[in-house]
Amino acid sequence: MSADLTKSPATNQDEARTALIAGVGCYLLWGFLPLYFHLLSNLGVGPWEMVAHRTLWAAPWAFLAVLLARQGGQVAAVLRQPRTLGILALSTAAIFINWSIYVFAVTAGHVIEASLGYYINPLMNMAAGAVLFRERISREGAIAIGLAVIGVAIQTAALGHLPIISLGVALSFCVYGILRKQVKADAQTGLFIECAYLAIPGLIYVLHLQATGAGHFATGAGVTTLLALAGPATVVPLALFAWSARRMPLSAMGFLQFIAPTLQFLIGVALGEAFTPLRALSFGFIWAGVAVFAYGAWKRTRAVAA
Repeated sequence: MSADLTKSPATNQDEARTALIAGVGCYLLWGFLPLYFHLLSNLGVGPWEMVAHRTLWAAPWAFLAVLLARQGGQVAAVLRQPRTLGILALSTAAIFINWSIYVFAVTAGHVIEASLGYYINPLMNMAAGAVLFRERISREGAIAIGLAVIGVAIQTAALGHLPIISLGVALSFCVYGILRKQVKADAQTGLFIECAYLAIPGLIYVLHLQATGAGHFATGAGVTTLLALAGPATVVPLALFAWSARRMPLSAMGFLQFIAPTLQFLIGVALGEAFTPLRALSFGFIWAGVAVFAYGAWKRTRAVAA
């Protein structure tokens, strides 16, 4: 990747360092997210209430991200495009399913299985790109996908059933990515529209819980603060990702993206979730696939640089 000739080397280095920090920061936040939901669960908050507050509080933070990125005009333009709004409605459904599966998995003690989904996701994206967009899969990519398939098969044997949570997390996020690929709008604009779609049903459900006495908002300073933090917990890492992705090589982001599921996996182990030898073997194949995937990304970067 050639340097920006309009900037001094020192400026380019500072921006690259800042982009790296932002990229690592977003994946660290995503990686520690299970602890946030686990804490809310210990305070008696149910998974649907968590999802509802996430959809509700994310909207104003997403709007703030739009203002900071000065994309108000882009939002107005999207609101005049029925096709784009329709695609964003579908992507909203996909991300809602992803959030719901993930929150239910964490609160039910399946953090390790959820982390497997985010290891599988980039490999599933690669396979989807080949099928839907006729993107070429390299030899390393084919090997990585094959290793992941073996890992899922072993995980199925270890669990006694298909790893529904892992596949659900990976597939919903893969579909989300495919749909967002069709939207000609920046990440902040798209996220705000999606949050706007979800905010109204989220608000209705939260008001229902509060009216029936089942809600936890305003029942204590601690739980109220944690529920309100669902907004920045959702939007801030995505904003960091969007900012860093524009300034870092895709291969570098490809390496960084495995920080989150690795942290989630370690958190699941620390919380005492079962990690049998057979499950360890399945993760071994998945990790091998990830390593091959990362090597392929590094090799492509070297080829472009040469």
